[in-house]
Amino acid sequence: MLKTLVLRSSSLSFSHFNHFSTLPRKFPFSFTHFPCPFSTVFPRPVNSCRCKVFAMAERTSTSSSHSLKYTNRLATEHSPYLLQHAHNPVDWYPWGEEAFAEARKRDVPIFLSIGYSTCHWCHVMEVESFENEEVAKLLNDWFVSIKVDREERPDVDKVYMTYVQALYGGGGWPLSVFLSPDLKPLMGGTYFPPEDKYGRPGFKTILRKVKDAWDNKRDMIVKSGAFAIEQLSEALSASAGSNQLPDGLAQNALRLCAEQLSNSYDSRFGGFGSAPKFPRPVEIQLMLYQSKKLEESGKPGEAKESLKMVFFSLQCMARGGMHDHVGGGFHRYSVDECWHVPHFEKMLYDQGQLANVYLDAFFISRDILYSFISRDILDYLRRDMIGSEGGIFSAEDADSAEFEGATRKKEGAFYIWTSKEIDDILGEHASLFKEHYYVKPSGNCDLSSMSDPHKEFKGKNVLIERNDSSALASKLGMSIQEYLDILGECKKKLFDVRAKRPRPHLDDKVIVSWNGLAISSFAKASKILKGEPQGTNFNFPVVGCDPKEYMEVAEKAANFIRRHLYNEQTRRLQHSFRNGPSNAPGFLDDYAFLISGLLDLYEFGGSTDWLVWATELQDMQDELFLDREGGAYFNTPGEDPSVLLRVKEDHDGAEPSGNSVSAINLVRLVSMVSGSKSDHYRQNGEHLLAVFESRLKEMAMAVPLMCCAADMLSIPSRKQVVLVGHKPSEEFENMLAAAHASYDPNKTVIHIDPTNTAEMEFWETNNNKVALMARNNFAADKVVALVCQSFSCRPPVSSPESLQHMLSNKSASSSVV
Repeated sequence: MLKTLVLRSSSLSFSHFNHFSTLPRKFPFSFTHFPCPFSTVFPRPVNSCRCKVFAMAERTSTSSSHSLKYTNRLATEHSPYLLQHAHNPVDWYPWGEEAFAEARKRDVPIFLSIGYSTCHWCHVMEVESFENEEVAKLLNDWFVSIKVDREERPDVDKVYMTYVQALYGGGGWPLSVFLSPDLKPLMGGTYFPPEDKYGRPGFKTILRKVKDAWDNKRDMIVKSGAFAIEQLSEALSASAGSNQLPDGLAQNALRLCAEQLSNSYDSRFGGFGSAPKFPRPVEIQLMLYQSKKLEESGKPGEAKESLKMVFFSLQCMARGGMHDHVGGGFHRYSVDECWHVPHFEKMLYDQGQLANVYLDAFFISRDILYSFISRDILDYLRRDMIGSEGGIFSAEDADSAEFEGATRKKEGAFYIWTSKEIDDILGEHASLFKEHYYVKPSGNCDLSSMSDPHKEFKGKNVLIERNDSSALASKLGMSIQEYLDILGECKKKLFDVRAKRPRPHLDDKVIVSWNGLAISSFAKASKILKGEPQGTNFNFPVVGCDPKEYMEVAEKAANFIRRHLYNEQTRRLQHSFRNGPSNAPGFLDDYAFLISGLLDLYEFGGSTDWLVWATELQDMQDELFLDREGGAYFNTPGEDPSVLLRVKEDHDGAEPSGNSVSAINLVRLVSMVSGSKSDHYRQNGEHLLAVFESRLKEMAMAVPLMCCAADMLSIPSRKQVVLVGHKPSEEFENMLAAAHASYDPNKTVIHIDPTNTAEMEFWETNNNKVALMARNNFAADKVVALVCQSFSCRPPVSSPESLQHMLSNKSASSSVV
């Protein structure tokens, strides 16, 4: 029955498909099956479809031939994605009652198209179909067409992506779904070419078949869609059978997830799984967490094996072409197994998470390679992705024009190089640079049969490091620092030339959830990077700033959200901002990710005001999203009747799930506050995890961050580091850096200045024990640190060296305070 199909297919798709941000180049067609009354359409194997797909993959620039001829309702929207379609001949509507009413009035189905402004295959479908007057006429005559930006309305996207994934086994963007006027899905898919090809129906054929079905078999397809939504709603809003997980399940889930990831580890090229390879930072987070647990349990050999996999994977990613060596930051994913040729889109959610895992790697290894890469990412964001008021933009497109005035855009045009270009720009250092980055006159996209199967990049080079810098420096008879300085100078010259090329489209929308991820990484970097050796040299694209500047960036971004996307009276968030707040409310991810960022802002040295705001947001999150009877959080407030599903998401994919992040937030809050509030947070966290008991048992690899959260919550007592003293001061900053100098996910850092009335009032209200510790240990001439666990504290120390030693010495004695 459909319920069984939905449950089975939903689990598969959540663990496999959600991490696809767009269709990879090697997948030119959607794998969509139509349910009855149509005959099933079986896709040909990918390799048999290797046609001239890249001719159609070149998109027209925004100055298309239709731009002056047509204007539709999207012209008044703020979303960059909707504005890209404002001059299509399709009579587009934005999502809203006007469109729904028109469909009811005309008694026609809705065609819903969902994508985002930097989505490569969304551009392809626009060029092929939505700028095609013949296709537009079919859409305008037979349907009401709605365009949705999935980054602006993730709630709408989730409903119909879940439907397509569950019933057809796959998903991606652009998402193409046909709806009844009451918004129930009838059938759907992803990208469709305009004409029938390779035995598969084209978009025009599909439009005709949907029209025929609506006219002749309406009852059947309407009932089928309504039933699918009913079953999905039941399947995706599960309740917990108990209020907490069974004993031992958290540890088993953590172990199982680590084992599953280890079994999928690519020992040759790094990473987990095969091509296309996505950076899934939650996998790295779990492996680092498990390594720490293994070390603490007396299994150093197994711990080192986990770290070896992580470090090698991070190194391979950093050396590969997925990393933008010239401008900093990371592209979306690699189409091949060796991290070489990327899908060139850059997403903010990747940058924030990757900066964090590279910071963690530096935490553990003290290898400045990892601190350099974290700086590389953060400096890219500061250089190219932050507005004047501090909001951090969401994405840069994969496609751009090859030259000014070009009417077509190509993927990667901004980032790739010919050998001659490098010779002309770098002169005497060109040979050194080309050997270092594997640059060849014929082009270098030849490392894998998957890198460039259609010779799209023939004669072009995607920079990749394949040799050891020390060996190359030695070969040239120079010191490693001299060699790296030359590389840095070369990259700066290339950067300056590249800056004159037509830039990829920038989606300057500020999304709360993604800003939360970035706020976290900037805040952490402000203290963790103080552990870099004195005299460390930096080369472009790393700026080499004082780490405290990163805290300023984090606070400015948080202030932007508070000023523009938070209502102080209602204490509610809006989801995004571009030329003003969007109409969409804040969703679970917005609250959860921002709360996590605010907790990091506080723990890594920010004001208690951030902690106050975090607790306010947590209270509102509980009010809007918490299923108090069934446990866990829904993804939407449930106040918009046009959004048919409220989902309790758990999959930790390209982005972590809101429930996983919320569980960790609750663990952290439990250790900060006391009394009934702490009990409330713990109970909500335990109930949340109990909802996903079967997931943790059976599909741990799909929920790595939730596995970490479950283990965190199972620990009887979290370590607390309490710092007491005057701030701001250099002594306090140094002690705070020492508190954060070692990797320990099960540690909370609390800092308090007893002379600050507002801080003391907060702690007296929320955790009087901390306030008492502050009063009892305050000294005007020094900063005092206490390390506490299991209701006892070790003797106070007052030097960074002593604190670091105490935190790294598990056998240190304790005394009850």
